[in-house]
Amino acid sequence: MKKLENKIAVVTGASKGIGASIATHFAAEGATVVVNYSTSKEGAEKVVNEIVSNGGKAIAIQGDFSKKADIERLFDETKTKFGRIDILVNNAGVYEFSPLESITEEHFHRQFNLNVLGLILASQKAACLFDEKGGSIINISSVAAKGLATGTVYSATKAAVDTVTRSLSQELGSRKIRVNSLSPGMVETEGARTAGIIGSDFHKNIEAQTPLGRIGIPSDIGKVAVFLASDDSGWITGETLLASGGQN
Repeated sequence: MKKLENKIAVVTGASKGIGASIATHFAAEGATVVVNYSTSKEGAEKVVNEIVSNGGKAIAIQGDFSKKADIERLFDETKTKFGRIDILVNNAGVYEFSPLESITEEHFHRQFNLNVLGLILASQKAACLFDEKGGSIINISSVAAKGLATGTVYSATKAAVDTVTRSLSQELGSRKIRVNSLSPGMVETEGARTAGIIGSDFHKNIEAQTPLGRIGIPSDIGKVAVFLASDDSGWITGETLLASGGQN
């Protein structure tokens, strides 16, 4: 039997990169996946088509997770379609780097509204859709939570994600809902390439500091997400699991 057989999973920000990898890995292990996207309908449909062509089940639902109304609509549609969920992956997020003197209210709120508030509101809605068997919430954090030059606001959002994870694990544990953070190191994604990070001096420095000698690829994170979603991690909650090749 597959590890996620008959499970219903919502993966936010799943039209590309880490989210897309998590969605496809979940489907390969038997889950029916709601592939959420904000703007890239084409990307989400590509992920759905890949899953379906490999014998899996998935649908795409649009929703900007920085907006409460969109979050509510996505979970309402999921409830109508499937009646419940078993797994939520809070992957949707944004990162912007800025030196202290250039930080603005817009820079702050753009990241906190999606990375933190959106995650909390999504968890709030999802908690209502878990049944008596409970389930798993996986929050995508980052090694940047420990602090990163010019990443003051982004790092603060990810530190907040880890704290929210611990708090919710305490609150929801009696309902058999496990809550964990998955904290990647640098991963080669479309976003990282577009931002000019891949191939940069920053990339090379990170690689040199990583004991396993390379940055990650999305499938590295997808495999760990399957573990956190499955019964294999049934005695794990409130933890932040680094998937970083040894980078601290």
